[in-house]
Amino acid sequence: MSLPLEFRTRMQALLGGEAEALFGALQGPPHVGLRVNTLKSAPERFEALSPWPLERLPWCRSGYRLRVPEGAPRPGLHPLHAAGVYYLQEPSAMAVAEAVAPEPGAWVLDLAAAPGGKATHLGALLRGSGLLVANEVVPGRVRALGENLERCGVPNALLVSEPVERLAARWGGLFDYVLLDAPCSGEGMFRKSDDALAMWSTATVARCALRQRALLGEAAALVKPGGVLVYSTCTFAPEENEGAVAAFLRAHPEFTLAPLTLPGAAPGRPDWAADEADASLAHAARFWPHRAPGEGHFVARLHRAPEGTPPSGARAPRRPPALPRPVRDAWEAFCRDTFRAAPPFADRALELQGERLVALPEAAPEGRGLRVLRSGLWLGTPKKGRFEPSHSLALALPPEAVAAARQLELAPEDPRLGSYRRGEVVESSGEDGWLLVTTLGFALGWGRRVKGTVKNFYPRGLRLTG
Repeated sequence: MSLPLEFRTRMQALLGGEAEALFGALQGPPHVGLRVNTLKSAPERFEALSPWPLERLPWCRSGYRLRVPEGAPRPGLHPLHAAGVYYLQEPSAMAVAEAVAPEPGAWVLDLAAAPGGKATHLGALLRGSGLLVANEVVPGRVRALGENLERCGVPNALLVSEPVERLAARWGGLFDYVLLDAPCSGEGMFRKSDDALAMWSTATVARCALRQRALLGEAAALVKPGGVLVYSTCTFAPEENEGAVAAFLRAHPEFTLAPLTLPGAAPGRPDWAADEADASLAHAARFWPHRAPGEGHFVARLHRAPEGTPPSGARAPRRPPALPRPVRDAWEAFCRDTFRAAPPFADRALELQGERLVALPEAAPEGRGLRVLRSGLWLGTPKKGRFEPSHSLALALPPEAVAAARQLELAPEDPRLGSYRRGEVVESSGEDGWLLVTTLGFALGWGRRVKGTVKNFYPRGLRLTG
């Protein structure tokens, strides 16, 4: 890989003799990261199941550096990946949600959420309570975000596609935590992305810095008094990092920069912010690929002063119209037949959205006039005289509900598991009815058994080919 000469010159001026270590690291292979989805498994349990050697990351309890020996299963094709038990994520990127550190029950907004690594991490940290709004303004990236939220079983998400300024105008002051993982020049991704390398220039850095300053101002309007705004990039450029934060602090005195404790990170560099120097910029965190097993990230945690009054009535739970009796009866009959225990998400209000029965988050902001693409967890579709469960429901079931359901457990090496993931029928003796197809105890999807044959309900778009 040939690094741009201007980039090398800039980094030599910033890092001095340390720059050669950075350049050497950028010539090496990128690190592969794996984050265990704690909505489904404790990290220790996954360690016992993993077919690959794992190395714990110091800045994320559920995060690992992954080594894939020759001949080992591909992590992206393993059935535990399909079951949402883990997310493949660049190691230093895992530090961002850890810096947000949302408390369960909080309202969290991820402003640039695709493809979903940080959003699914935030969803896991919320433990299924409160609200996660995952926003992505680029239409072509929304589908992957939705699929990853579904695969990871996040039950309390709103999927939105709006510019930040529209959200700020509509939902100002509502959120306990706001994450702006800003579009940037991507210097930290050079060894992972040929596009980032090809598109880099000092002009790109300058354009990104201007855009980031505007986005930070819009994001600040969404934070409630006493709330937290986390700003992150995957670039080394001071203009996009310390410079952007310093300009923001000057314009928004109601925010202060809080110290971050992320093992493996270096402090921010106030001396790189030129005439906007602020000693508190050392509270930010920088990840360098020559110092830690990851690529490159910058993270800053900004606290808004508690003075001020949040909008009134913003946290009132939604009260949807009563369900039609046949719909409720079909759902309850399905639960009685399938789970042998209390129905899942019994504490959530249910709403019929078109033909879909949805379990709503505990509370959510009013979304009329905004592009809210998904609101709550799709449970399934009531049909005439029956209920057909959704793939979303299978993957969002808490572990105790999976254990209480009628199951067809297939080991990873069972050839029927491959058949199921290809959309084929499989043979299995036992009681007729809906069942969860599971592997190692984790739900993969639904089947319906009739006289020893399991009809396949694995979604067509997720099926293996070949």
